[in-house]
Amino acid sequence: MFLTISTTGSPEKPATDLGFLLHKHPGKTQAFATSHGTAHVFYPEASDRKCTAALLLEVDPVALVRRGQGKGRGAAPDATLAQYVNDRPYAASSLLAVALSAVFRTALKGQCAARPELPGQPRPLRVEIPVLPARGGAGLVRGLFAPLGWDRVETTPIVLDERFPDWGDSRYLRLVLEGEFRLEDALRQLYVLLPVLDDSKHYWIAPDEVDKLLRAGDGWLAAHPEHALITSRYLARHKRLTERAMERLELARLAEADGSEAEELDNAVDTAVDGAAAGQDDAARERSVPLAVRRRDAVLDALREAGAARVLDLGCGEGRLVQALLKDTAFTEIVGVDVSMRALTTASRRLRLERMGERQSSRVRLLQGSLAYTDKRLAGYDAAVLSEVIEHLDLPRLPALEYAVFASARPRTVLVTTPNVEYNVRWESLPAGHVRHRDHRFEWTREEFRAWAGRVAARHGYAVAYRPVGDEDPEVGPPTQMAVFTRADDPAETAVSAETATTATPKEGEAA
Repeated sequence: MFLTISTTGSPEKPATDLGFLLHKHPGKTQAFATSHGTAHVFYPEASDRKCTAALLLEVDPVALVRRGQGKGRGAAPDATLAQYVNDRPYAASSLLAVALSAVFRTALKGQCAARPELPGQPRPLRVEIPVLPARGGAGLVRGLFAPLGWDRVETTPIVLDERFPDWGDSRYLRLVLEGEFRLEDALRQLYVLLPVLDDSKHYWIAPDEVDKLLRAGDGWLAAHPEHALITSRYLARHKRLTERAMERLELARLAEADGSEAEELDNAVDTAVDGAAAGQDDAARERSVPLAVRRRDAVLDALREAGAARVLDLGCGEGRLVQALLKDTAFTEIVGVDVSMRALTTASRRLRLERMGERQSSRVRLLQGSLAYTDKRLAGYDAAVLSEVIEHLDLPRLPALEYAVFASARPRTVLVTTPNVEYNVRWESLPAGHVRHRDHRFEWTREEFRAWAGRVAARHGYAVAYRPVGDEDPEVGPPTQMAVFTRADDPAETAVSAETATTATPKEGEAA
């Protein structure tokens, strides 16, 4: 099987820089042993104006059979062919992808010790593969490569036999790609998409294949319109591995859209003690009801008063509120949403979703999603809960959350709880000026919270009332503050006093 990569240049930026990027000298022919044959690298042409590197893989059919892949799973796609007579030596497949990884390992990583400035520079590239198996045809080939930004994706079908044109075309084609790319990006795309198009890997799929896929797909796979097909085929349709990869891709997509790292978003599982108990010893905690429990009880009471049956738990974390909602049959549909797959996995285990009976499981769903973006799946519910969520967002991101919840999803009732920063002085072990949780981006006073809630309510057509959660201190108020938003166009809405919907605005420099 054969593949060529060409580029053009000038005396100032010679095309032979391709040799530096590939770590293969244009004046030499080199051979590399692989597990299924020998890979040869040579340059049919090498000048300042144009340089072409060729990778020729000689597959040893005997070695392929001896490694246990001559028949059965992962074998040649045409079952009628004998073990030693098949298309593997001639058609680009996962064998060629593995050879690319082995021979051009440093180029795939974007490294060049001799000329470190070269890998980051896009350059005009032309990739040609004379024989490419394509299960899905030329349309699928274009559908996989065109969204990646290639200017030209040319597919030429290869006829079964030129002497018998009536036989039609084979499932193989000649592929030419042209566009301006960093070399590492082009190589990583080929590494993933060659076995995807062949749809028949020559080796067993292990769990580490998920990591390989995500490394090679970093920066392009999550946003690809065919990412689901690519993931499924690359992982040989292993359901569990595909699900795991899709979860991580969705997290990567959300992180990229949010302008943050995936690790920052996937931080909802926390073993820290609730900040409300930070100043209590073990004996005191045993004598009192934890604030987290009182908060859930307050939320449940407010939901029952609102007559909500279909409830969203936005930022559900490890699923404690979802679990409490499931215990009350008045809540007929419960949806937990979180950006963190780690948290959703923990929630699923807590709820024992896999063992849950059909009637009970029909009441609950767990969805991955970012609250900073509108989501059609969240529209039409009776109530939404944001319990200890808003303080985990950077202040510039709050308007996006407001729009997604109050303007797009637009439930009849929205409950928001957040810490009351004034109460922090009552925690003896909490240093002055520190927030209750290391991931809190802010904590509001009662006045700041009411000012924000009042503006949100007025802007989106809601009335708002406020409730304390926990024992209310006469000087600093309750440890947690809750706002109950009721949609103004809801005929079931009872009168909410106008004085609760304050329109106060923060002073200059205060949080909004």
